[in-house]
Amino acid sequence: MSTEAQIQQAEHHFPCDTCGADLRFDPAQGQMICAHCGHMESLDQGPWAAAKIRELDFNTALKGDLPAPEMEETRVSSCPNCAAEVAFDPNVHAKECPFCATPVVTDTGTHRHIKPRAVLPFALDERTAHDAMNDWLGSLWFAPNGLQDYARKGRKMDGIYVPYWTYDADTTSRYSGERGTVYYQTRQVMRDGKPTTVRVAKVRWRAARGQVARFFDDVLVLASKSLPKRFTDGLAPWDLAALEPYTPEYLAGFRAEGYAVTLEQGFVEARAIMDATIRRDIKFDIGGDRQRIHRVDTQIRDVTFKHILLPVWLAAYKYRGETYRFVVNGRTGKVQGERPYSAIKIALAAIVGLSMAAAVGYFYAMNQ
Repeated sequence: MSTEAQIQQAEHHFPCDTCGADLRFDPAQGQMICAHCGHMESLDQGPWAAAKIRELDFNTALKGDLPAPEMEETRVSSCPNCAAEVAFDPNVHAKECPFCATPVVTDTGTHRHIKPRAVLPFALDERTAHDAMNDWLGSLWFAPNGLQDYARKGRKMDGIYVPYWTYDADTTSRYSGERGTVYYQTRQVMRDGKPTTVRVAKVRWRAARGQVARFFDDVLVLASKSLPKRFTDGLAPWDLAALEPYTPEYLAGFRAEGYAVTLEQGFVEARAIMDATIRRDIKFDIGGDRQRIHRVDTQIRDVTFKHILLPVWLAAYKYRGETYRFVVNGRTGKVQGERPYSAIKIALAAIVGLSMAAAVGYFYAMNQ
């Protein structure tokens, strides 16, 4: 293993100047804190304090020509069940996958990838995230009591930085289509044997063509495959304006998932998002009451990107042979997860509902 790889693997350890124990990033304080002696260190100092979040050129990256400082090597574990790639401490040799609770043995190799340019630091600590998850579970009346109790008793939640891509692009789109104007005609119809006048809507179409332009800023695309997309989409919105320039200090005490969606694959999804927005722009530009789009020719220029990390608190519970996963937005406390159902509770609810319906029917019959 190269010296560079060894340095990359060890760089997330930050010894306390007072006692030598490891410093960890504390979301509540927004500072590095030593759990052993309580010493605090600010992240407003050091070479990263003046750093800026810089976009990278998309085409340069596709050619593999990014400068060496934009790349890094990390040691990761690939889960055999959900395929999550999670960075681990070099001294850890076995661990449970935080995404699906499957026992895994960590890989001793390295993963070379594009280095993150920005990170959205955790703002909520584990206790706050756990409370948010418990409140969410408590609102699910049909959830099994056993799972609620199991979750509340409290196994540890994992703080995970989940990888995303953001894309910027300047676009110009020429289009052709039709603009529809609604008008009404009256006609006679027979209703109940009598002639009745009704108004019938008609659409008058005429050709339309034109051009729209839009600059897309930070189109966000999930770069992970380990969690259902409906979970991560449900955690939005993210306050991307609060992104900080990447520094490994923010990762101290947390884990970071390696991206499984490549830069090129992510752009395919980003382009679909852009195209949907462009079609809305075109319909607005056509105007009228109705719109038809026949052709769109989009020129896209100056595509740039960032690899960013967003904070998620994660719990994966094995309960009666099933895995239940819950995710909490590490900034807002918004919760998403599996929605388990208790067959007993559903049956009881059905019985109660039928009993109430029968009682109402009996009461109604007796009063007739």
